[in-house]
Amino acid sequence: MGGEPLFALNIVGFPTKALPLEVLGEILRGGAEVAAAIGIPVLGGHSTDFDVPVYGMAVTGRAKASAIRRNVGARPGDALVLTKALGTGIVTVALRAQALAAAEGKSFDPETGPTEAEEEAAIASMARLNRDASCVAARFSVSSGTDVTGFGLLGHLGLMLRGSGVAAEISASSVSVLPGVRRLLSHGRVPGGTKRNLAAAKGALFSAGVSEEDLLLLADAQTSGGLLLSVRAEEAGPLVSALREAGDVASARIGCILPSGTLPEGHVKILP
Repeated sequence: MGGEPLFALNIVGFPTKALPLEVLGEILRGGAEVAAAIGIPVLGGHSTDFDVPVYGMAVTGRAKASAIRRNVGARPGDALVLTKALGTGIVTVALRAQALAAAEGKSFDPETGPTEAEEEAAIASMARLNRDASCVAARFSVSSGTDVTGFGLLGHLGLMLRGSGVAAEISASSVSVLPGVRRLLSHGRVPGGTKRNLAAAKGALFSAGVSEEDLLLLADAQTSGGLLLSVRAEEAGPLVSALREAGDVASARIGCILPSGTLPEGHVKILP
């Protein structure tokens, strides 16, 4: 949203009876390294015993009121740019299935799980901060923006469209996808949240000729996904080039905001 972080607090839930505290130490170390990378201190936090590991940060920052980037305000004719590849939900659910099979001593077909390289690509995407992409976007006439997380691309795009009173068109083939994701999809590795996202979005979709797998990918629940930005059409190419130069190599123009009256507000036309 164009803010500047100042400091962070850790929020931790950890199963102390199921996992050694060394695991918690590694989680906290990772969080501290990220905070250090962006130049802010971690000033403590809150923890509780929980049945599964949960970790996050509450971050306090500041922003100029005139420079806040909101998820409303997209303009007819704007281009839509996405800064990261999709598929982290699909990769992580396959990893969990793989780990569970190993823990239970069951056989697991390697084809239905990610390779080491595919796992590393997903981790690298999730670990990459959106800081650089946000700073690059500040140099362009971005009318609205949002991160793509648990509601998936379709869910967050829908919120942007309804809040802006517009509709959009996107091309499924223009969206960057993490390595191995389409293979995992073909083996049914789909998170429950992804299925619910698609079910919630389908009423506002025009998607003739688009496969169910592509729709699931567009609805995939992301962890630490990229930024979805609405920018003047003539600036989309330079924005994508600048994002890639800054390290967001999966950045791509994926569609546009449609002229008023083309589709009902909040609706999305999806092209193959």
